Amino acid sequence: MTRIGYAAGAFDLFHVGHLNILRHAKESCDVLVAGVVSDEMLLATKGVTPVIPTAERAEIVRNLRFVDDIHIETVPSKMDAWREVGFTHFFKGDDWRGTEKGRALERDFATVGVEVVYFPYTAHTSSTRLRSALDALSAPASARA
Repeated sequence: MTRIGYAAGAFDLFHVGHLNILRHAKESCDVLVAGVVSDEMLLATKGVTPVIPTAERAEIVRNLRFVDDIHIETVPSKMDAWREVGFTHFFKGDDWRGTEKGRALERDFATVGVEVVYFPYTAHTSSTRLRSALDALSAPASARA
């Protein structure tokens, strides 16, 4: 049976943590589809406006050698993504393991036979930390002093 993996993220301010999860995901499946969360969904679900627009983030991710295809997420439900893509394995950073969101994903996906696989979260970098650093750098000099 072909193992179709799905790893979703904003992939804004692309960094080594993004690269690591996609690389690990590809090592664990035959076909890797990367879900790229749309600008509208990021604003609606996280209150964040991405620095890089959806189309450009999708182009960056699509051109990684271990990504076979991409899927633009326009609704918040990962079950909807499953219905559209048909993946057998869902990959997530282990910062979700044991959380209510993680347990909910595991319960939902268990009903359709999808295995949730966690990979080590790259704690030393994140888009949130990068965004904060950029905000600090772009603040007026008087605010930085």
